[in-house]
Amino acid sequence: MIHSMTGYGKAVMAYNDKKINVEVKSLNSKSLDLSARICPLYREKEIEIRQSIAKALERGKVDFAIWTEKNAAADATPINKELMGAYYKQFVDIVNTTGIPAPQDVFATLLRMPDVMTKTDIEELSDEEWAVAQECINMALDQLVKFRSQEGAALQKKFEEKIDNIETLLAAIEPYEKSRVEKIRQRIIDGLQSIPEVDYDMNRLEQELIYYIEKLDISEEKQRLANHLKYFRETMNEEGHGVGKKLGFIAQEMGREINTTGSKSNNAEMQNIVVKMKDELEQIKEQVLNAL
Repeated sequence: MIHSMTGYGKAVMAYNDKKINVEVKSLNSKSLDLSARICPLYREKEIEIRQSIAKALERGKVDFAIWTEKNAAADATPINKELMGAYYKQFVDIVNTTGIPAPQDVFATLLRMPDVMTKTDIEELSDEEWAVAQECINMALDQLVKFRSQEGAALQKKFEEKIDNIETLLAAIEPYEKSRVEKIRQRIIDGLQSIPEVDYDMNRLEQELIYYIEKLDISEEKQRLANHLKYFRETMNEEGHGVGKKLGFIAQEMGREINTTGSKSNNAEMQNIVVKMKDELEQIKEQVLNAL
């Protein structure tokens, strides 16, 4: 079944006093084009994260982000009370020994002293937190894959409709194909008869007509196009990888047969039908770029 390369997934999980957020979105691309924004705490796991994304998504222009949010109480910078008390004792000693008046707002002054409100703890990633983060990443990726599957189903429905239209148009060529042979033959004979002084061999004329009409025959093109349409349908229902690329190659072959049919048609009605077939195929080619 077809999967689209367009998708979006988001997951949020709680761990102790923080929330782990993961967001991932993808668009179509010939290969995996991954842009990852990873918060400093999880940066040591970047290679592992990229491998998980590549395995789950295979292809596409992917934007991935993981970050954490802490609640205000847990994220508050602690005040170093011991250091603040030591600064205060120095203030009092200076005031008593020098007579310099103390600042009007001693508390505000103390808070501005070096290292009184400096966060010195270094956060380390624990195995337990990483396990939760991995689960959050997998949830977001699963959500994106489901989104791709839904988009792929809509894409497949569109392809089925376009293939049906091309098959209908291909069948519509047949009546004109039969009548055009006699029209071509009659046009050539009428042209020769309009020149009285020209004497021609009827047998030779028939031989030349057969050769000329064989060059305009589109039976093989029609058969190959019908086979390509059938193969396109079969490929859409295949399980596995690279279905989108395969469909793109088949669409190119369909285009060759349609173009050859148009160049050989030599009939206004047939050429009109070929133009409509090209229009249907062009819509397939545009959408097949988004198939995984």
